[in-house]
Amino acid sequence: MGFTLCSSSEITYPNVEGLRNAKANPVASKSSMRVGGDIRKHYFQASYPDARKVVISSHLVPGHLEGSFMGKKRQEEHRRKLEFVKTLLIDNYDSYTYNIYQELSVINGLPPVVVRNDELTWKDIYHFLYEEDEFDNIVISPGPGSPTCPADIGVCLQLLLKCWDIPILGVCLGHQALGYAHGAQIIHASEPIHGRLSEIEHNGCKLFANIPSGRNSGFKVVRYHSLVIDAKSLPKELIPIAWTSSDDTLSFLETQKFDVVTDAYESEGRLVNFDSILAKTKNGSHLDSCHANGTKSRKVVMGIKHATWPHYGVQFHPESVATSYGRQIFKNFREITKDYWFRMSSSFGSDRNNHYTASMQVSHANRLFGAVPRSGQSAKKADVWFSEEACSTWQLMQDAEKTNLGFLDMVNILSPSKGAKFLKLKWRKFDHMASEVGGARNIFSELFGKNKAENTFWLDSSSTEKGRAQFSFMGGKGGSLWKQLTFRLSDESDVASKRGGHLLIEDAGGSINSIFWEEGFFDYLNKELLSICHEEKDYEGLPFDFYGGFIGYIGYNLKVECGAASNRHQSTTPDACFFFADNLVVVDHHSDDLYILSLHEGNTAETPWLDDTERKLVSLKASATRKLDRQSLQAVTNSPCNTGFHCEKSREQYIRDVEKCLKYIKDGESYELCLTTQIRKCIGKVDPLRLYLHLREKNPAPYASWLNFSKENLCLCSSSPERFLRLDRNGILEAKPIKGTIARGATQEEDERLKLQLQYSEKDQAENLMIVDLLRNDLGRVCEPGTVHVPHLMEVESYATVHTMVSTIRGKKKPNVSAVDCVKAAFPGGSMTGAPKLRSMELLDSIESCPRGIYSGSIGFFSYNQTFDLNIVIRTVVIHENEASIGAGGAIVALSDPEKEYEEMLLKTRAPANAVMEFQ
Repeated sequence: MGFTLCSSSEITYPNVEGLRNAKANPVASKSSMRVGGDIRKHYFQASYPDARKVVISSHLVPGHLEGSFMGKKRQEEHRRKLEFVKTLLIDNYDSYTYNIYQELSVINGLPPVVVRNDELTWKDIYHFLYEEDEFDNIVISPGPGSPTCPADIGVCLQLLLKCWDIPILGVCLGHQALGYAHGAQIIHASEPIHGRLSEIEHNGCKLFANIPSGRNSGFKVVRYHSLVIDAKSLPKELIPIAWTSSDDTLSFLETQKFDVVTDAYESEGRLVNFDSILAKTKNGSHLDSCHANGTKSRKVVMGIKHATWPHYGVQFHPESVATSYGRQIFKNFREITKDYWFRMSSSFGSDRNNHYTASMQVSHANRLFGAVPRSGQSAKKADVWFSEEACSTWQLMQDAEKTNLGFLDMVNILSPSKGAKFLKLKWRKFDHMASEVGGARNIFSELFGKNKAENTFWLDSSSTEKGRAQFSFMGGKGGSLWKQLTFRLSDESDVASKRGGHLLIEDAGGSINSIFWEEGFFDYLNKELLSICHEEKDYEGLPFDFYGGFIGYIGYNLKVECGAASNRHQSTTPDACFFFADNLVVVDHHSDDLYILSLHEGNTAETPWLDDTERKLVSLKASATRKLDRQSLQAVTNSPCNTGFHCEKSREQYIRDVEKCLKYIKDGESYELCLTTQIRKCIGKVDPLRLYLHLREKNPAPYASWLNFSKENLCLCSSSPERFLRLDRNGILEAKPIKGTIARGATQEEDERLKLQLQYSEKDQAENLMIVDLLRNDLGRVCEPGTVHVPHLMEVESYATVHTMVSTIRGKKKPNVSAVDCVKAAFPGGSMTGAPKLRSMELLDSIESCPRGIYSGSIGFFSYNQTFDLNIVIRTVVIHENEASIGAGGAIVALSDPEKEYEEMLLKTRAPANAVMEFQ
């Protein structure tokens, strides 16, 4: 989407009836134009051309609206309450929309239909709502920017003004849009609040039924916003229904000190006379209240409802993993919807059909509706279930998941592509042999380390403490099925319709084929994997998930194949490089077992590679392994920028960039921006493998890796501690984002103190929570409803040089999406972009001065049987054409200190930079 960027400044509001308090510093609109890849902004008065006319019509001529919009089918509904609730979910290009999607799928009994805010015109939506009677309610998602900017809010304002007879719930930006549509002003909050929690009071209305209220009640919510509705400007038709109970915000771990609150709660006696509170409003967006000690606290409006229409808004995020009673709010909105249509049908005195038959029966709706059960499918996950009767009407939509997954080009994974290959796997196991032959390092050095380790790979679980990783995979060029894919995006790939690139395919015999693949690298990889047929019995008994297939890296710039609008910077390295590995050695670090595997086409009894490798392993003794020359290495303790590395940005420039990020965050353009930079050094003829072996010794990591693409003069030496995404043979997706890093201490006492400092850092918890919610969203696009969960939240892991804060998100993959579809739904990893992802990536492109290249991308494998495991490329030395580069950065949030952000960036370069310096 070529969306514009909207921020804030002091301007005059348009003449919309109901707007008051002209001195309140409202948030401005502005547009942006893309010229030659640059973002150029100009401010203009908020333009909603028909705003005045619409407000007047909706307020003064309700009979006219009723006559125009009240569809005939609505008037003929049954008096029986709804069995399923059909929701139209408007996506404001947010990274949390599919968390709402997951919740509604569970609660409504049917998945909602997701439509982006600029995908349909009002005329289209009117047709589905009033002529086809497709939906029972509407949910408007969060999103970046402001409702005063047309590019940010799209069709939402029209929905809020014209659909007065349909229940609507607005979340965050949707909440602000409800206020703005009726004349309230949108202003800056006293401070941006992102990834932090507040305790909430409410007036006991239906939206908050069975939810406690007030301080220490257990009702704590996650907030992601820089803008708020100015409470003083609320028109009489909008009623405040919730507000913060105090000035204070809480980190997630602070909220855990409260007792668990049961679901049952009596709200009677907690109703508040909000008119009296509103009359005392003194501070713009805040409501003044007095504590027992006489001090005042400012309460921010957290919820509103329309006085006569079934429209509600909440400023906080009920879908966040850390919000308590979030699911109850969505359940309450479902009940509000059911009660509303029951009352409406009663008033018309007609009956309703016994069950829904209008579920997406529009003849041309295939492009809209997806992510729904297949015909006759019955699923039950947690509270979600779909009966065959309800699902039967969805079978027309079998090609429609493409839209609900946004940019994903879904394919039928049940039938192989033309030119299918039938592969057979043969393997052997050697019990407790790994240590006998000197471990993974000696095995790799002896079997694959000769000839400069050309065209070799090693996914190296060099840190296996606490079960972080178990297996290492290694291999090189050898078998007849081996090939190398090298992909470079076209210069025109920033144009949505031209995202293709140039692909070089080298086979085992050395022949090279060059093609231009218009649909992009992910499409090619998907088709390759889908063309492979196999038998599951071939790998029965193997305890790991890689049995051969593609192994390599995906560069950050492939974000343009995953929804990003453009790449401002062109990478100097290929945008993707993969080997097809048909022979490999696997080390099980837990059991000390070794495995050797070989793939081949068709049926054959010959196993030359297995035989040869077994002979080498049997003869290999740890004492007789080839010893790599070891130089006397002197530790380097200086800053990387003082030891021969050239920093792309000076300290002053980096701090200025952090301040730019903070400005964007303050203006509501992003919740979190992962700012990065690079350091570089010419290293001449350094032996890359020796460098990697030293790096893995000094900084072992669970997702470390070595890749050598000799033809590209390219080596990757990675000590990454972070998993991007894994899909196992049982269809379980897992992400393990890292957000929050601190150096290890010099003494045990200092080390423990620093670990606790990280654990209880409000800033780092906010960073982590935002990315956890983002990854839940990304997995929610491709996982079964009700299966996405967070088994581990904000746990601290310790490595050789740093402590890190890690969370784990898991979900069950839908059966009709492929492995590549899963990666496209989440790439690039949210911990390297920020949130909302699409807007954040565009902002970062405008701030950063050089390409990220391989850094921020992923290294790992795609097994021929549709499993994969990918890391995040951090703590990595990229050696390309005799130059070493290291990327580093950090998440900028509202609580960030520019000086500390610079120091954190340098900390993350230290281990890989020292490994390079010690070889100079």
